[in-house]
Amino acid sequence: MRVTKEQLKDLIVTKLHKAGLTVDHAGIVADVLVHADARGYHSHGAMRVEYYAERIAKGGTTHNPNFEFTKTGPCTAIFDGDNGAGQVVAKLGMDEAIKMAKENGVAIVGMRRLGHSGALSYFVQQAADKDLVAISLCQSDPMAVPFGGAEPYYGTNPIAFAAPGKNGKHIIIDMATTVQAWGKILDARSKNKPIAEGWAVDSNGENTTDPFKVNALLPIAGPKGYGLMMMVDVLSGILLGVPFGNKVSSMYHDLTEGRNLGQLHIVIDPERFAGINAFKESVAQTMKDLNDIKPATGFDKVYYPGQRSADRENKSEVDGIEIVDHIYEYLTSDVVHNNAYDNKSPFAK
Repeated sequence: MRVTKEQLKDLIVTKLHKAGLTVDHAGIVADVLVHADARGYHSHGAMRVEYYAERIAKGGTTHNPNFEFTKTGPCTAIFDGDNGAGQVVAKLGMDEAIKMAKENGVAIVGMRRLGHSGALSYFVQQAADKDLVAISLCQSDPMAVPFGGAEPYYGTNPIAFAAPGKNGKHIIIDMATTVQAWGKILDARSKNKPIAEGWAVDSNGENTTDPFKVNALLPIAGPKGYGLMMMVDVLSGILLGVPFGNKVSSMYHDLTEGRNLGQLHIVIDPERFAGINAFKESVAQTMKDLNDIKPATGFDKVYYPGQRSADRENKSEVDGIEIVDHIYEYLTSDVVHNNAYDNKSPFAK
C-alpha cells in the first residue's frame, strides 16, 4: 500500500493520540517515523507504531511529561524527559543544543529518562538544517554479544552524524554498532524474508539467516564494533547517570514502566572553525569527489553517506511511501493495540 507522507503522518497521529499522547507529542513522534519511512529506514518507521501505542496506553510512556532542562555550564546541559516519548525528548533536546551551539560554538546536551527515540538521523538533520555539525548517540537494551562472548550485554547502540553542505544537501550517517539494527530483523519478520549471513546468531551462538531464530546480534567488524558500542554506552548511559550495559531496560519488559534511557547530542558551529561558507563548500566538494570516483565492479556509482536515503525521500514526495499491508490495516483500524508486546522477549516472534 502506498500513501503520501501527509496521509501516513495523519494515521500515526490519530493512533498515538487515541493511545493517550497529546496531539502535539503524537505529531512529533509521527514526524520522526515518517522521516524514517520516507528515507527507507522502514525498521524505524510505521512498523513501530503499535509498540508505541501499547506502551503509551499502558502508562510506560508519560502522557504529559514534566520536562526539566538544566544548564550545567555554558555549553552543557541535562534534559530530563520524565519518560516521555523518546522522539519528543530527543527533538526538544536538539532544539536546545542548537541554541547553545549558536551562542557558544559548541553544545553537549544529555537527555535522560526518555523512551525509544527512533531514527537518530532526524535529530542530526535538525542541526544540519541550521548549518551546524551534529553527533547523536543513544543506548539500547542488551541484544548484541560482545566480541568473543556468547551472551548479549550491549544494545545496538546507534550513532548518527550530519554535516551541512550546499543547497540543503547534507552528509548524514545513521548506523547501529551492530551489523544491522534490531529493527531490520523486525522488518524482515514483517515481510517474512530471510536476513543476510553474519547479521545475527541463534540460541546456540551459530549464525542464522532466519529472522525468527535470532537470539543475539553481532557487532560490526568484531572487536571494533564492540568498542564503539561500549563508547556509546559510556557516553549516553554512564555519563548521564542512567542504567548501562546489561542493566538497560528491555524494550518489551513491563510496558507499564518508563524505560529511563539515555541519549547524547553533540553540536558544533563550523563558523567558529573554518567558517560556515568554507565548510559547506568543502563538504559539497567532498560529495562531488565521492560521486566522481570510478565505481567498483557491480556498483553503478559511489554515493556519499545519506545520498541514497535523500534520493528515496525526494522520490517519496512523488510516489508516496510503501507500507506493508498488515501495518496499514492496523493504522486504519479502530484497534489501539493488540497486546502484542508486553512482557515478551526482545527476540520473541
